[in-house]
Order: sequence, then structure tokens, then C-alpha cells
Amino acid sequence: MEMRVKCVLCDSIEKIDSNSLQAKRLRNRRIHMYICEPCYDRVGENTKKRHATGNFKLFKERKEEDSLI
Repeated sequence: MEMRVKCVLCDSIEKIDSNSLQAKRLRNRRIHMYICEPCYDRVGENTKKRHATGNFKLFKERKEEDSLI
């Protein structure tokens, strides 16, 4: 059995196995979004290009230390 999914970036419709982990995440957690393989690769390549320029900054969340521990 297959599940129809729509890419959030290019609006292409694809079919994935409904028993897969990705399909289960999409059904149970509505916040998860599907991105097709070409879009996923394109975003990855563009991110690597931006990272190589040196202007890419990844901000880490600052954790406050608990004085009680």
C-alpha cells in the first residue's frame, strides 16, 4: 500500500510506502513536512555553498546553567 505525499517546495506529488518510518511520521506528527529527493539535494548543495563562503553562521541555543545542580 502506498501513501501519496506532496513536496512543500516544488508541489510535486510522489508515492511512498505507507509502512515506512517517514510515512508514519507524516501521519502522526503533522509538523513534519515531506521534501522530495531533488529538492532535498538542491537545498543541501546550496547550504554547502553558503557554508563555504564563510558568511554562514549556525547559531547554537544558549543553555542556562542551573545553580541547584
